[in-house]
Amino acid sequence: MTNAMLEQIQALIRDVPDFPRPGILFHDITPLLADAKAFACAIDLLAECIARHRSEGIVAIESRGFIFGAALALKTHLPLQLIRKQGKLPSKSIGISYQLEYGSDRIEMHADAIMPDRAYALVDDLIATGGTAAAAADLIELQGGEVDCCVFLIELAFLHGRKRLGNRQIESLIQY
Repeated sequence: MTNAMLEQIQALIRDVPDFPRPGILFHDITPLLADAKAFACAIDLLAECIARHRSEGIVAIESRGFIFGAALALKTHLPLQLIRKQGKLPSKSIGISYQLEYGSDRIEMHADAIMPDRAYALVDDLIATGGTAAAAADLIELQGGEVDCCVFLIELAFLHGRKRLGNRQIESLIQY
C-alpha cells in the first residue's frame, strides 16, 4: 500500500460539516465511489488487508458496508453474508440488540448465514464508536463463527471504536 494511493482515496472523501446534525463532520464516500479507478484501488487495498488473515468468508454491515463487502467478495473469491437492520431479512433470522450513544438498535442476519468454526472478515465503510461493529462481531460469534478480522475504509480514531472490538484484529485504510 503506497502513500500516494491512500492520498488519492482520501482526497475523494468529501467532508460535510453539520450532517446529519450540527456538530457532526460526515465523511462522504460517494465521490470515491464515482471514481472507478480510485474505488478499485480502495478495494485492492482492503483485499490486501483481508489477505493478511485467514478469512473464509466476508460479512458486511448495512448499508455502505454492502458496497465494499460485495466488491471484496468478488475480489477475494470469498462468500458474502449480510448483516441488516431489524426486520429487513426475508428468511429466518437471528439478531442482537445493542446500545447506541442515545438509545438502542438491533441488527440481524439469516440464521443459516454463519458456518460454525469458520473465520470471517467483518467489513464496513467506517468505524466510529464501534457499537455496530461490536454487535456484528458478537452476532457472528453467537452463531459459532470466528471474527478473523474487522476491515474498514475509514476509522474515526478519536472515538476509540477499537476498544469496543476488544482483541479482534482491526484494519483500516484511513484514520481521522
